[in-house]
Amino acid sequence: MKASLQLKLGQSLTMTPQLQQAIRLLQLSTLDLQQEIQQALESNPMLETPEDEEQAEAQQENGLDHSETSTERSDPEPADTSWDEVENGPDWASETEIPSDIPDDLPVDTAWDDIYQSAPASSARNDDENDHDFETRNSPTETLQDHLEWQLNLTPLSDRDRAIAYALMDSVDERGYLTSSIEDIHSGLVDEAEDDPLELDEVEAVLHRLQHFDPAGVFCRNLQECLLIQLQQMPPETPWLPQARLVITHYINLLGNRDYAQLLRRSRLKEDQLKSVLALITGLNPRPGDAIDRAEPDYVIPDVIVRKVSDRWRVELNPEIAPRIRVNASYASLIKRADSSSDNTYMRDQLQEAKWFIKSLQSRNETLLKVATRIVEHQQGFLDQGEEAMKPLILSDIAQAVEMHESTISRVTTQKFMHTPRGIFELKYFFSSHVSTDEGGECSSTAIRAMIKKLIAAETPKKPLSDSKIAAMLGDTGINVARRTVAKYREAMHIPPSNERKRLV
Repeated sequence: MKASLQLKLGQSLTMTPQLQQAIRLLQLSTLDLQQEIQQALESNPMLETPEDEEQAEAQQENGLDHSETSTERSDPEPADTSWDEVENGPDWASETEIPSDIPDDLPVDTAWDDIYQSAPASSARNDDENDHDFETRNSPTETLQDHLEWQLNLTPLSDRDRAIAYALMDSVDERGYLTSSIEDIHSGLVDEAEDDPLELDEVEAVLHRLQHFDPAGVFCRNLQECLLIQLQQMPPETPWLPQARLVITHYINLLGNRDYAQLLRRSRLKEDQLKSVLALITGLNPRPGDAIDRAEPDYVIPDVIVRKVSDRWRVELNPEIAPRIRVNASYASLIKRADSSSDNTYMRDQLQEAKWFIKSLQSRNETLLKVATRIVEHQQGFLDQGEEAMKPLILSDIAQAVEMHESTISRVTTQKFMHTPRGIFELKYFFSSHVSTDEGGECSSTAIRAMIKKLIAAETPKKPLSDSKIAAMLGDTGINVARRTVAKYREAMHIPPSNERKRLV
């Protein structure tokens, strides 16, 4: 085959480094963006914030004042200075007060602070820094295991009982329940103590002692024992305490199934009495460990702020999401066009990267503001009236309005939050599917969820609404939804079914 040269003309899409950087910044959350900006400020000397320049000017002014002060203090020697003072220095000891109560000999292990108080702390630490302890505010939250171990260290126990207590503590989950049976824990301890056999009654005795720990109900083996432990720790004069123990001990299954008719007949309680007993039982905590083992709070910083000004909704970026950055003019002026040295080339490259980074940030902000404005224009009914006025919206609708691809809209709306008078919502919240109506229109799934929640909140506790009944009531308003759709939306809102929502009152 003969070799030949051919010329072809075609088009191709190339992901330049600038485009890759812009896409990466676009999909970052607020916290990740702040870390990215901080990293860029530390790695690129061409980038700076206005605060950096103010600090530099302040330091320069302080240095100038200090040099002037030093010049003023360097006075010539006075005419009446003696030769001894000039040669040997002034007699500083005569001007400085020396404590007269300094002992001649101090013990070897004595420190100066043990005898005399040290100088007061520097005035640089203001009152705010003294009042707020950084370690206290940023220390990790206490877990349930830490809380139980702290109480165990304060409890007088023998070495044998303490080993049993640690074995029981290792079996407690985050709810406060024992995950292993007493027999399994006993068998594991028997293998370790072969010389002195361990009895099962000893494990039971230590368990009963640990069940008095805080929070009430911890170290329980099941829900019934958890509730009984909490009832036992209540004062004896608590109203309806014996009746509550009776119901939990013998009729907890009827209580769980909400079979109040059988519960009234078997417990021989009147309806008003059972109401008081149930009020006492519902005040107990079925998950005592949740009172101690709390998760770290997740703080949300909104990217966009929406407010109503002159009867019009105004959308603006949150100025607190990212610091203002710019090119350092002092370093940029040092670049020489004709210089090809390594230092000049490095500074030129850093300047180009700084410009690309600032342009990518501007592009991100413009795209975010543009998408948020379109969302607010489409969902003005939600802002004015609430969730029931939410309109159906999909990504392609916003993509066509802003003339961008759906993938770009997906990146913009992920982990970006909007602050509205009705609360802080993720931009994804305003997108939902639609359900057809009898009039040929469309209704948002978010609006249907709000209607279902409103109907359930207004239902009669003794006779809650079933999913079929809710679907029929929505059909009367012109919204055609199936029973399974209602069940799906109800479960998504963590609302129990009708048989579990049944109440005596």
